[in-house]
Amino acid sequence: MLTTVVGSYPSHPQEPSSFSSKLSSLLGNYDPYQAAVESAVKDQVKSGVNLVSTGQVRGDMVEIFAREITGMAWEEGTSKIKGKILPLNYSIGANDIKIALKTANQISGEFNATEKVLINGEFNQAARGVKGIITGPTTLVLSSRMEGFYTVEKRDKAIIDLAHALNREAKYLEKAGAALIQFDEPFLSTGMADMKTAYQAIKIAQNGLKIPLAMHVCGDVGQIFGKLLKFPVDIIDCEFAGIRKNMEVLQNTDLGGKKIGFGCVDTKTERVESSEEIHALLKEGMEIIGANNILVDPDCGMRMLPHEVAYQKLKNMTEAVGWLS
Repeated sequence: MLTTVVGSYPSHPQEPSSFSSKLSSLLGNYDPYQAAVESAVKDQVKSGVNLVSTGQVRGDMVEIFAREITGMAWEEGTSKIKGKILPLNYSIGANDIKIALKTANQISGEFNATEKVLINGEFNQAARGVKGIITGPTTLVLSSRMEGFYTVEKRDKAIIDLAHALNREAKYLEKAGAALIQFDEPFLSTGMADMKTAYQAIKIAQNGLKIPLAMHVCGDVGQIFGKLLKFPVDIIDCEFAGIRKNMEVLQNTDLGGKKIGFGCVDTKTERVESSEEIHALLKEGMEIIGANNILVDPDCGMRMLPHEVAYQKLKNMTEAVGWLS
């Protein structure tokens, strides 16, 4: 089974320390986040993860996009929508994808931007790549304060406009070498989202992409899992370690060709699960939906965990997967 991460990792920006980095800083072109991306990728590769992320080190999942997207703003720790949302003529995350690929290949030489994650609908067990992660349009809008152009009553229009903007970003990430694109939509499990609009938005956001697509929805998905399976993506990613009742949605369920991102490590606790514990949960999932339908990952992002805890959780996760092969 392939292993991946949901996205964020506890890696932080670094001040310039070497002569060259200090010179770059003086010239105004030093990027304090590049070292954070490199550190996050090194940890993931060394822990044995197949599809790594950039670590989402430039802010939280909303902030990263709210700071950049035309019509949005990040002010005093709050995402705001202040004008008409429009696609950007540059990428928010493509450069970090390139940094991540370069870093991963310096370590192992096995990460290939063109490597196919899915071949004829099945996971390619030899795949090594970088996952491009985009916070979904519904979650971004519902996380934001409306302060202009759109109203709360007409926020569906903002979601659709944002979907078009994120489609362009997704294409930038694909061109940069992402092996898979994941849309993060945690708000879909809260009951606050209009599922028809959310579906339409993801359909727009994924239009024209050629690489496999995943959608991450954390929380209790018991009431919406059937609807999630209809979304135009290849993989539905949910948490099964921290919310064990989500296992029930897999019972006697026709996945309709979808794969399941199987969260098997609880990212809401600093307790490090043993490899044996993770192995047992994975076996339970395999018995229900089969190993070929599982992409193994933590429940959610690991941003809030201590560094040593996050790394050990990933290490134990990949070790548990190794026992299944």
